[in-house]
Order: sequence, then structure tokens, then C-alpha cells
Amino acid sequence: MLRPVPDTDGAPFWEYAAQGELRVQACAACGELRFPPRPCCPHCQSFESEWRPVSGRGRVWSYVVAHPPLLPDYAARAPYDVVVVELDEAPRIRLVGNLVAGAGQPLGSLPPESVRIGARVRAVFHDHLVQWVPERP
Repeated sequence: MLRPVPDTDGAPFWEYAAQGELRVQACAACGELRFPPRPCCPHCQSFESEWRPVSGRGRVWSYVVAHPPLLPDYAARAPYDVVVVELDEAPRIRLVGNLVAGAGQPLGSLPPESVRIGARVRAVFHDHLVQWVPERP
């Protein structure tokens, strides 16, 4: 399976995820949350930044169900979903991941037909990655 390849700006995101925390980069000057991480604030052009914790809650903004042809390790797990999640704290920030039945559950642990745009989800962490699980009402 492919592993993230962090760059200098994004490395803290993966370090926090490995600790079970979801944090996003914020401008230390104007406070604007931003993703993907970058050296300069697109709103005020400040080069000062910090990493702020977010709740990890959001909603499915979009999704796709992956089917072969895929890389061999992924094809063995297909079909599975890839979701784009809009964060509650920052609706302009959308993170990509997999919707699974629970932390550590494999790709495809939820039937693809159960995924719905607008569904409430929360972040969970497994093997240094951010995954998403449905929020139970």
C-alpha cells in the first residue's frame, strides 16, 4: 500500500495524525485555517503559521467508489469508497480519505451503497492515516 510522502510544509499534519490528532495549518497573523499546508497565507500573505487541533467532525462532500483497474494491492480490496470530507470548523477545507466501519477496519468494510453525500462523519486514525467513520446519531 502507498504511504504518505510528507513535504516540509505538510510533515506536521502526518506527525499529528500518527499521534491520533487531526490538526490543520492556521495563519498565526490572521487566524485563517488552510489546507493543504503551504508556507504563505493565501489571505494575508503572512509567513507565520501554527497547527491547530480541529474536532475531526464533518460531512461527506463528495465520494467515489474505486473499482479495478487499480494498483494490485488496492484491486484486491475493491470496491471501496474514497470520500471528500468538509470539516465543520472550516467548510472550505476538504480532506480525502476512506470511509470505514471503525478505526482499523479495512477498505470496503462499509458497503459502497451506504455512502451518502451530506452524511456526518468523524476522523479516526489507523497506521498513521486519517480515516473516516459514520457518526452515529
